[in-house]
Amino acid sequence: MNFIDTHTHLDGEEFLDDLLEVVARAREAGVSRVFVPAIHLPSVTTVLDVCRRFPGFAYPMIGLHPEEVRADWSAVLGEMKTMLNNDSGQFIAIGEVGLDFYWSREYQNEQLAAFEEQVKWSIETRLPLMIHCRKAQNEMVNLLKPYRDELPGGVFHCFTGNEQEAAELLQFDRFVLGIGGVLTFKKSHLPEVLPAAVPLDRVVLETDSPYMAPVPMRGKRNESAYVKYVLEKMAESYGVEPEAIAQATNANAARIFPKAFISADC
Repeated sequence: MNFIDTHTHLDGEEFLDDLLEVVARAREAGVSRVFVPAIHLPSVTTVLDVCRRFPGFAYPMIGLHPEEVRADWSAVLGEMKTMLNNDSGQFIAIGEVGLDFYWSREYQNEQLAAFEEQVKWSIETRLPLMIHCRKAQNEMVNLLKPYRDELPGGVFHCFTGNEQEAAELLQFDRFVLGIGGVLTFKKSHLPEVLPAAVPLDRVVLETDSPYMAPVPMRGKRNESAYVKYVLEKMAESYGVEPEAIAQATNANAARIFPKAFISADC
């Protein structure tokens, strides 16, 4: 049984000392591919470096994370756009992008402008979006609605919401919900929400490693091998065999991220 981690920060400093072992454990667990988002300008280079080390396994994205948006966002995106234009064949998605008003709204207007610019990149390049949204779903949905018919698709990363919030996101019919370790947490309502509101053809697996490790690894550094625990909990929630979850989420990932399934080159 093989499956995909659609969101891991494998280029992070948390993996510098044992990256080979982390990848080996992921493969041993059944992970066939991992997708690696950028978060700021320096990480575009580290993401590409990691993916070149593991061709056919790790695939890169390019984008400016909302928590990294500052007053200079336009200049940063200008440099990223040049990199995207020069190496467009390498990137499988625009991400990690979006809105985050959890800690502060200091750069709210800048976040909105940067997100909209990167949404336009997605439309222009036909690359899917990997969207981060925290305490900003209303603003995100309002921004995306005018582009709904033009967007190629993508993932609403780290979904933790209720049935109403799921329905609001699923109105973007070429998008899926990214489900990670929160599904396994004791107080999570996702085990009830997902089967009630989200068809199996609208979910993908993710870790967001090194963050948010699933039970029974909660509190430890997360890594792609642990996506298997998310898969197993999802199978329990939907009342199906784990193989059914693997098949469905693999098919969904292939539909959303076709470039990761065309070539083994990063």
